[in-house]
Order: sequence, then structure tokens, then C-alpha cells
Amino acid sequence: MDLKNTVLHGEHTRLNALMAPFAGWNMPIHYGSIIEEAKFTRVSAAAFDISHMGEFFVTEDPARSTLDEAITNPVLKMKEKTCRYGFLLNANGTVMDDLIVYRLAPDKWMIVVNASNIERDAKAISSVLSKDTFFMDASDATVKIDLQGPKAMEVMKKIAGDGIKKLKYFTFDIFSVLGQDSVISRTGYTGELGYEIYVSRDTGLELWKKLLEDPLVKPAGLGARDILRLEAGLPLYGDELTDSVTPLDAGMEKYIDFGKEFTGREALLRHKNNIKRMLTGLQIEGRRTPRHTNKVMAGGKEAGFVTSGVFSPHLNRGIGFMYLDRELITEGAQVTIALDKGEAKGSVITPPFIKNTSIRYQEA
Repeated sequence: MDLKNTVLHGEHTRLNALMAPFAGWNMPIHYGSIIEEAKFTRVSAAAFDISHMGEFFVTEDPARSTLDEAITNPVLKMKEKTCRYGFLLNANGTVMDDLIVYRLAPDKWMIVVNASNIERDAKAISSVLSKDTFFMDASDATVKIDLQGPKAMEVMKKIAGDGIKKLKYFTFDIFSVLGQDSVISRTGYTGELGYEIYVSRDTGLELWKKLLEDPLVKPAGLGARDILRLEAGLPLYGDELTDSVTPLDAGMEKYIDFGKEFTGREALLRHKNNIKRMLTGLQIEGRRTPRHTNKVMAGGKEAGFVTSGVFSPHLNRGIGFMYLDRELITEGAQVTIALDKGEAKGSVITPPFIKNTSIRYQEA
């Protein structure tokens, strides 16, 4: 099967999902029930087909690094076999994309970017790199499968061996997967213990089937992923992060190294003392759900807008993110959400919404 160019259509039972081809560029919303997939992830392990994401490889002499000038996180300070979250910015300091960088070797990095931005990111990064730097877009040749949930390590031992137990949060290593050397990292986008498995496109379908043969694993789609990442307080490019906001507006200064040069640095420094609205969490009184672009009102005036929201089956209430006037952001502050139909009372809450998850679990 050509995993990057096959489509998984409609709703599927577990058996259908096991035998069907990959979602590829069209990750399904669900395979049966969004709520049940989200719940299962928090108690066992779910497989997510994320093969639509982009993967770039950069090789250059670290003594003359130009990659460090493209990304906000300090790629030269990274230890080998570690991952770092960061941003690709425009010259005005707003977010072109959020990404994760892997340091494969002293002179080699892998960059994982969002699917909608692959072409744009490739142009932006390669335009900064020196002529001596090797850059390759390997997105079409790479399949990425995420396994998330408290039972994920138990499943991964069967796939990659007991060595997976040594993998710490935001690190990776090379493991033999179905006879192929593959990068497996441990970052996660659900708030649970999670692994990202990178294999070639001709191995991906076999791996997908192998994972779903395990009774501890079920497939999960985009809907469950959105619930889980919001409960975990994790932003999404296109909703919380856009080219209209800076990482400072999103409260993410810790992912920026102002001690080095990078595209957008000067604009961010000028913006530091002029932040009007900042990203914060929102919870609704009751089961109603805030939606993208809903207006947020406080004191009878418009004070912000919702970026994304879901009904959380684990909290039994609506939750979401919003950009809110900075002076109003205090824990428990009351706001009103102008829903598509009517209004709902809400309050400010600092994410994550769900705490004490398995994300940092480490087997003794």
C-alpha cells in the first residue's frame, strides 16, 4: 500500500480499522465514537495515524550553523537524542508554525512540522540556511504513528523491545521495528505517556496492523485527539497559534532563546511590553461547548475570543482556550461566552485542565 496516498473513509469498527488502509493525508475524525476513543486513550493506549505531518532533515557543520537562525529554540545547545519544542516565526515575530526539533547527531537534525505548512516551512527554513547546508524534505517518504496512553509502554515493549523503558520525556532513540531501524521519540500530544514512531512508507501499514492486533490498543481519530490535547492544555496551530499572534501572546516565552539570533527576534523584543491579550484557559458552567471565534465578554464589553473548545468527557463540562485582555486574566475570573446560540457563563482557568496523568511516567 502507498500509505501517503491512500484514504480511510467513513466510520470503522476496530476490525475494519485494522484491515483498512491508512488515513494518510486525511486523518479520520473518528473510527466509531469520538468520546469513547478519548476515554480509551486515558485508560489504555490509542494509535493515531499522523503520517500527514512533515519531516525535514538538516545536516551542517555546527560550528557554522545557520539552522539556529531559523528557529526560536537553541538547536546548537541540544544534546544528541533529545527533542525540543519551538517556533518558526515571520520577520514580524508572529507564528508561521510550531515544531519539534530532534538532534540526530552533532551535525544532523530532524524537524517535524504541521501538515498544512510543509511547503511554506520548507521554503522559510531553507532560505535561511547556508549554501553548504544539506536540507531534505522527507515528508512523502515517512510515516508517523503515535501511540498514546498509560499502557503505551507495555505495548511498545512488544514492538521495540525492553530498551523502550529507558526512553525519557522529550528524548528519542533508534529501535528495530519490524526489522527496520526507526526513530522512536517520547513527547506526546494527549497528556498521557506517548510515543511517536517514524518508519518508511512501505512499513507503515504493517506497523499499524501490528499495533491494532494488541487488545490494549484501539485506533483514535482527530476528534479524540482534539479533546485530549485541550484537556492537556496543549495549543494547536491554526487555532491558538497563527500568523496573527506571537509566542509571547500565547504565553510561550520559555520556548524562545533571546540570547541568539533568529528570524523575528527584534520584533518580539519590541512587542514584549505591548501585549494586549494573552492565551488562557476557559471552562464553562455546564455541558455547553465554546467554539472557535466565539466572542468573550466581561463587564458588558468584548474582552477576547475563543480559539478552540470541546466538551470534556472526563470533566463533564465545556473547556477551551481563549485570548483575553491581559488585565482580566486571574484564576477564576468570570466571563460570558457569546455562543452561536445564546450565552454561557465561564471562568478563567490555568491549563492543563486534567492533571496527574501518565505523561511523565518512568518505569523503575
